[in-house]
Amino acid sequence: MAEIVPLQRIPDVAVEKLLDDAFGADRFGRTAYRLRAGTHVIEELSFAVVGDDGGLLGSIQCWPVMIAREDGTVDPLVMLGPVAVEPEVQQGGIGKALMRATLAAWETGDFPALMMIGDPEYYGRFFGFSAEETREWVIDGPVERHRLLALARNGSAVPRTGRIVPRPA
Repeated sequence: MAEIVPLQRIPDVAVEKLLDDAFGADRFGRTAYRLRAGTHVIEELSFAVVGDDGGLLGSIQCWPVMIAREDGTVDPLVMLGPVAVEPEVQQGGIGKALMRATLAAWETGDFPALMMIGDPEYYGRFFGFSAEETREWVIDGPVERHRLLALARNGSAVPRTGRIVPRPA
């Protein structure tokens, strides 16, 4: 039976191999990687799925970013992703289980709104993410606008304007 564990239990080399398997070695040029530059993974929101043999089957990571406005004000955000699953076990519910674990930890902790670059149909349908609040966000690097998604807790707002940048520790 597969088990969800904190990501920090998994050796970095295993996580990097999984990310290469899931996204390819050219993943470092993606806009999302630029947004994570100089930051450290948020351990409380990052998880892994290991199989019966202890092998890594999937991972999810979250990163500190912020939305900065021209007047110098900033609002913190949490960037969710990457969500990675070994290709041979994709479509088996591992990604959804990882998302549920992260969202449960996020909902019970003191964390700001979430943002991600992802499939709006999937992340909207299953998890409530939307591109509605992100229309006026500026992001350095190529991104399909409809894939820039956000999710806030009930009753809270997502900042609607500004530039998404890394939030160093």
